[in-house]
Amino acid sequence: MKKHILSVLALAGLMSLSSCSDFLDVQPEGESTTDNYFSNDQQAIDAIDALYARLQQENVFGREFFWEQGGGQDVVWGRTRGYKSLAQLTYTGDESPLRDTFTQFYNTMARSNWVISALLERQAERELTAVENRSLGEAYFLRALAHYYVAYRYGTKDQGVPFVQYEKVPGGYNFTIPPQQASVVDDYSLIIEDMQEAMKYLPKVEEYDAANLGRAHKAACLGYIAKTYAYWAMWDKTQWQNVINTVNEMEKSYGRGLEPEFADLFSPDTNKFFGAEYVWSIPGYGGETPGGSEFPGVILENKGWGKYNGWGQNKPSLNLYEELAKDGTDNVRLRNSVLEYGQEFQFFGETRRFYSTSDVESGFMCAKYLQPFADAECISKGMVSANGDWPTVRVNFPLLRFADMKLLRAEAYIMTGDASKATKDINDVRTRSKLAALDHTPTMMDIYHERRCEFAFEYADALFDLKRWHLSCPELKAETEKALCTQPRVRNYEDRSNPDSKFTEGYYADNRVETGGDYNGVRLSQYDDHLLVFPYPSEVLTESNGQLKQNAGY
Repeated sequence: MKKHILSVLALAGLMSLSSCSDFLDVQPEGESTTDNYFSNDQQAIDAIDALYARLQQENVFGREFFWEQGGGQDVVWGRTRGYKSLAQLTYTGDESPLRDTFTQFYNTMARSNWVISALLERQAERELTAVENRSLGEAYFLRALAHYYVAYRYGTKDQGVPFVQYEKVPGGYNFTIPPQQASVVDDYSLIIEDMQEAMKYLPKVEEYDAANLGRAHKAACLGYIAKTYAYWAMWDKTQWQNVINTVNEMEKSYGRGLEPEFADLFSPDTNKFFGAEYVWSIPGYGGETPGGSEFPGVILENKGWGKYNGWGQNKPSLNLYEELAKDGTDNVRLRNSVLEYGQEFQFFGETRRFYSTSDVESGFMCAKYLQPFADAECISKGMVSANGDWPTVRVNFPLLRFADMKLLRAEAYIMTGDASKATKDINDVRTRSKLAALDHTPTMMDIYHERRCEFAFEYADALFDLKRWHLSCPELKAETEKALCTQPRVRNYEDRSNPDSKFTEGYYADNRVETGGDYNGVRLSQYDDHLLVFPYPSEVLTESNGQLKQNAGY
């Protein structure tokens, strides 16, 4: 949906209607007058487009959300950062990525709340137009989406996150702080309720015209319902059956499946953006007025070998490369996910052999989002943003795709004692990438491998996979403990500018190889499950005047 991705946020009034402080501060700065809003379809579209636009911002799915992945074994930071605690798993809650992302999600919830309340008021007065109906569904979806990304990262079975549905407050929402839910299970129930409500108003993806593809749709709601049930299953294993049922519905009633080729998922061909595997994404279009996530430029080699302003901020570890290479050192998924020294690739019309001379060295680079950079005329053709300070490209940047659903369903089968049924879902994902089918009944180690390899450098939250398995899957406890407590490994080359140079393997430590290593500091000697969730920012606790309780262990 090019229009909403590229829209200029002209709604200055709307954007100031509510903020994180409105939502979580017991002393809000004041109420906004909005009685005259939603008098026509365009106002509804503008209000929703302003919500979508927040998702692509730098401190959400642009780059900031991904810094958290430095706490696992598969990502090393290519640029030295000031918040070492993210890599050390010694969180304070006040690290700028954590704090700012938290604020943005609560902004989205508050603004979605306002849109829902306003449209429901209109609905009580008159029949909503088709556009207004769709907009109401989008607002429910976006409220649930923001709630989901806060709930699983901050809520536990003993304490949920703050949330309120404005439309259900007697007499109307009075700008007091929302109640902190008793348990994250309550949050999950509310997220699913909102997604189900959204489905009443939203079309199927194939019912959108070309100008509106990329907006929320029924299958996207079901996708996040399945993810929510999977996270709920950490505390209640009976929820795994709901995962199975939801994914079945996506497949049978909404036509979701896998794309024929792994590389097609990251193609700049817009005809491939919204195929069967698409569930939810941030479509990017590059060009002079770029839209989308800047992440494809964030992972690019810093300064792009003099061709483009890449940022070089996150790089693959040797650990990730070795995991991918377990399926063969020249397999489709590996070659389309990670570049190693000497590997050929196309960059602005040149055939290059990869090497890295900038910033912190790992010996590897993410390859998933390179296709738009291949053509010599990629900027003039609109594939790459002409603005190197916002390095977006023409790609349908995935947040949730059906491969994730198939692997969640496979996990659900294993966790419910029906492991043989997991075979087809896992093998579907593997054979799509020309990998050998499993020759055994699947185990959780297979799920660990497939999720780690399939979603490398995507926003599927591999770090949380490690944390949730450590908490709830005895079979993976030792493996995840190791991954959370051991420094990532890298390759350091004698001559960084020479793809044929000899290398030494060691631990990542601010551009050095060390036998013991330090990953921007000292890793944990033992992982503790209170680290499953992040601590709340201190300023939010202060503003709540005691109504928001900090998570245990912080």
